[in-house]
Order: sequence, then structure tokens, then C-alpha cells
Amino acid sequence: MSEIELPPGIALNDPRPIAASARYTYEMPFAEEIEALEPEDGVKAIFRETAGGREFDAERMWVTIERIEDGFVVGKLDNDPFDMPSMKAGDPVRLPLTHVIAVTFKAGKAWPDTPYRRTYWERCLVDACVVEGRSYADYIYREVPEMAEDGDKYPDSGWRIRGSEEMIEEDKRLDKGPLYIAVGKVLNADDRWLHLIDEGVGTAFQWDAARSDYVKLE
Repeated sequence: MSEIELPPGIALNDPRPIAASARYTYEMPFAEEIEALEPEDGVKAIFRETAGGREFDAERMWVTIERIEDGFVVGKLDNDPFDMPSMKAGDPVRLPLTHVIAVTFKAGKAWPDTPYRRTYWERCLVDACVVEGRSYADYIYREVPEMAEDGDKYPDSGWRIRGSEEMIEEDKRLDKGPLYIAVGKVLNADDRWLHLIDEGVGTAFQWDAARSDYVKLE
């Protein structure tokens, strides 16, 4: 058997296209975590009601594993959905390991060793045109972080990312101001400056098309 099995009217969202387009913010499980799965562990997947939910398009829900066979998890839904009348906790499901977006292990089981994964949740200030893909990151600089507020989960990195002059003007016409968002969201749109991410406060760089790289400004 090599097919997905779900209650009638329910489908799975494949997370791989999203992960590929947002690889700095969409964290899929490590291969080591997938390989360590066994009965009584849990996996999370994205379920969707094909007729359309009453409020949510899709929901992320946990499945308790009963067995793993031929690259598929066979188990039961571990929680009741908020907005899927045709699905309930305890329903049997069979889903491919490729669609697993998170894992958890039964009590007392050690978490497997995994490679280091750097995250990019620190905040930065960026022109909307860069995040929306209308401009590359043309001018980047790092200043003393000062935008974080009490209670913020993630700190201000100090990075400020500007688009091209033409697209900045377009932002003004569209009434779109700069965004204070995760550095990773900017990298999803343009990661050509990733090698500069650890440069210190006070540094600035301009994109040089002739060199296909950033030039440090003095």
C-alpha cells in the first residue's frame, strides 16, 4: 500500500514547496529526527478540508504513530480540529513522512543528535519592495539596535535593508512603508547578502552589479 489514507473530505498539504521557497524561516524536521521515529512518537502535518473550512483553510495537527511502513506513518489523530467537522481525535490516518512538519518523542525517549541549524528570527528594518520581490537588497547597513520593545520575543539585529531607488519611490506611491520583520523573511526574498550577516554595527554595503557582490562602504 502506497497511498495516503484520510477521513473522507480531508486532504494533506505538501509542505515541501513552502519550505523550498522560505528556507530561512520554514524549518522542516531533520532526517535524523525522521529516522528516529517509532510507535508512540508523534508527527505533525497540515490537514485541509477539501470542501473548505468554516474559518481556517488548513490546520496543523498531531498524529500518534502506531507503525511506520514503506515511508508512511500509520496512526491516529491526536487532537480535535478547530474547524474540520469531518475529522476528530482518534480518526485513523496514513500519511507520507515527506509531509511531516514536526516531530515529538514519547516520554523518556532521548532526542536524536542533529546538525546545527542557525535561525534568523532577529528583526530588521526592510523596504517593502525587497520583501515583495520587486527589488533586490541594494544598500544594507547595520546600526545600533534600537527598535526592540519590552516583551519582544526576538531582538532587533540592527540590520537595515534598502531596495533600489526606483522601487523605494514606488513604495512611496503605493503607500508602503518599511517593515520591521525577521531577518529570515528578507533572506527568503534575497539572500545574496547572507555572507555579511555577522558584520558589525557601523558597517554598510552597496550592491555592485559589475562585481556581482557587495562593496563595503567606508
